[in-house]
Amino acid sequence: MPSTTAPGAPPMLTARALHKHYGAAVALGGVDFAVGSGESIAVTGPSGSGKSTLLHCLAGIIRPDAGEVRLYDERIDVLSERERSHLRRTRFSFLFQFGQLLPELPADENVALPLMLGGMPRRNALGPARERLAQLGLAGKEDRRPGELSGGEAQRVALARALVVRPAVVFADEPTGALDRATGDQVMSVLLQTVAELGAALVVVTHDPVIAARCTRTIELVDGRIRRDDGSLAGSVRAGATR
Repeated sequence: MPSTTAPGAPPMLTARALHKHYGAAVALGGVDFAVGSGESIAVTGPSGSGKSTLLHCLAGIIRPDAGEVRLYDERIDVLSERERSHLRRTRFSFLFQFGQLLPELPADENVALPLMLGGMPRRNALGPARERLAQLGLAGKEDRRPGELSGGEAQRVALARALVVRPAVVFADEPTGALDRATGDQVMSVLLQTVAELGAALVVVTHDPVIAARCTRTIELVDGRIRRDDGSLAGSVRAGATR
């Protein structure tokens, strides 16, 4: 399927020849990757195939053993941990299966947290946080803590938190795995729509073929390499190369 990146526009996030080993086990065996503005890529494959390792390398959570990762022209895998942490607060956002909300904070403060960690005063951060909650149908529930929300509501709070910083790239790891089908479809719809509106890129790790089919493209990892259409394994995927 052709890439949705504008003609001539450089990819937003790229990786080249990524290798990652844990002891003798190969987590990534030379993976290339590229995603552009407005694209959504689903990363699928069996457990232990390297999906989460790829996401973590792309997001600067871990460093690959070899290869490189770039956000636009900046190589991020060589940054210090402090620099990568700043990048994850300001340019990247994350949505996980169980939300990972702080139980002691109300919904609006959970959403505002990335802004406050970036230095924005609490009173200023709560405004955009409440706007995001309202956009996701959670107006009136700003003061509720995670334990007072349904599973779907809590995941929408986590989604609001992921989007409030207007990220360049959103990384989602099984974002609908703990939800029923209807709620999961709703969360995915809002995620895809908002990422498109922001001109951001989305990378989704999922076992769910229905969720994968909603993304621009799908790639499958097997033993740390990418399965080609003919069933053989390769180390690379480029924008628009597979579906």
